[in-house]
Amino acid sequence: MPTPADPTAAAPTPDGVLVVDKPRDWTSHDVVARARRLCATRKVGHAGTLDPMATGVLVLGVGRATRLLTFLVGSDKDYTATVRLGQATLTDDAEGEVTAATGAGGVQRAGVEAAVAALTGDLQQVPSSVSAIKVDGRRSYHRVRAGEDVELAARSVTVSRFVVGDLRPELVGGVPVLDVDVEVTVSSGTYVRALARDLGTALGTGGHLTALRRTRVGGFTLADATALADLEDRQRQPMPVVPLADAARAAFAGRELTEAEARAVGYGQKIASAEPGRAAPVAAFAPDGTLVAVLDETRPSARSLAVFAPAAT
Repeated sequence: MPTPADPTAAAPTPDGVLVVDKPRDWTSHDVVARARRLCATRKVGHAGTLDPMATGVLVLGVGRATRLLTFLVGSDKDYTATVRLGQATLTDDAEGEVTAATGAGGVQRAGVEAAVAALTGDLQQVPSSVSAIKVDGRRSYHRVRAGEDVELAARSVTVSRFVVGDLRPELVGGVPVLDVDVEVTVSSGTYVRALARDLGTALGTGGHLTALRRTRVGGFTLADATALADLEDRQRQPMPVVPLADAARAAFAGRELTEAEARAVGYGQKIASAEPGRAAPVAAFAPDGTLVAVLDETRPSARSLAVFAPAAT
């Protein structure tokens, strides 16, 4: 005889985006694993890793929305952070051992702001050596923790906003340090830890992150996020997912299709681009508001990068 369904089991969560305010000391993988249980589905992924020490916006895709994550990963991001000048660490953050303690007793706001200005704009940034970048098939952080010296190639990034807030002199282990609160807006692939390191290098003091909070990923902000503990408290209540079409509208430029265009795109056919040469992905919607596809309009003919509403056969 078939086993009766568990009446206490949660119903699978509808397709959509779940924005979580990640707690400190959780890995992004930990949050995904918990969300799979809470959403009663294995089909959950995330759009961009946050380090365990970091908190804030972690965008999860549930169900078919996992197919949006590929495009969300490339979104620009906002962070608030605290940089400690006067100490350098192995990992460029507070979780690594201190490798140098030069002190920052003579550093003034004017010097910090000048160094920040030089780290704003289009940059060639060398990622932190404990990043997840692979070197000859192995993660860089695995090599570093095994005692290897790792040198990563610089990559092009954009820091479009780098604002200095409060400065707080402190004494740590007898060393005068300066804690600097900052806000940054950065392109995908930018390491805020590396910005802290490079700021300390520019000032001749060494530097590392002591706090990091992501406040925005593309069109999703902390206002859209729910604390993981609050998700746990919902028990059998539905998860607060952003429906698939609404998530696409928040994340991408939108294009309204005619019935004929929606049918053609649903069949995987190309249609004329609305704005040829547009670099960013475009979310295409049927007249009834359904998300049909994510389009590439870089050429005169738009092609589907992902189809969400295949045409009926």
